[in-house]
Amino acid sequence: MTPGKTRRLALAAIPLILFVGMGGIFLFALESGRDPQALPSALQGRAAPATSLPPLEGARLADGSPVPGLTFPAGGTGRPALVNVFASWCAPCRAEHPLLMRLAADPRFDLIGINYKDKPEQASGFLEELGNPYAQIGADEDGRVGIDWGVYGVPETFLVSPEGTVLWKATGPLTPAIIREELLPRLEAGSPLS
Repeated sequence: MTPGKTRRLALAAIPLILFVGMGGIFLFALESGRDPQALPSALQGRAAPATSLPPLEGARLADGSPVPGLTFPAGGTGRPALVNVFASWCAPCRAEHPLLMRLAADPRFDLIGINYKDKPEQASGFLEELGNPYAQIGADEDGRVGIDWGVYGVPETFLVSPEGTVLWKATGPLTPAIIREELLPRLEAGSPLS
């Protein structure tokens, strides 16, 4: 073979080598057993950000009174809190909502909502239609508080200790299995599980 032909064959082989290499990386990732939805949280094991948000306009508690805005002090609230980030435009939020309605009846923690990048009238309509599981709802219309909490997208849920430490985070909609196998054991233990 001539040197020019060898060089052209070598250049033509580069895409094939890259394709095989990328395929090997993807195969390794699939076979590793890691949950692709398990995104790391920079907050896990650290203090939850002190948060103060105005109430979601139009949202009501079961007794018809307005839902208070979100006040989450540094150092926690003295009770475990489940902080759920949601939006009316989020289809997975709608899917997980019946589970949140059931969780709201659990007296071991406070269920708190952060309405993320949503229009107040749409968010309050969403809750009017499906029910309001939250004791407090903060309206994060510009998404700045979501940045403080490290939100990748909605829905996301954080379990926060009475002292204000983030114990656990779920990215994506809660499911019965996630609640049973991850959330409730962490709530009962009061600390992260390995």
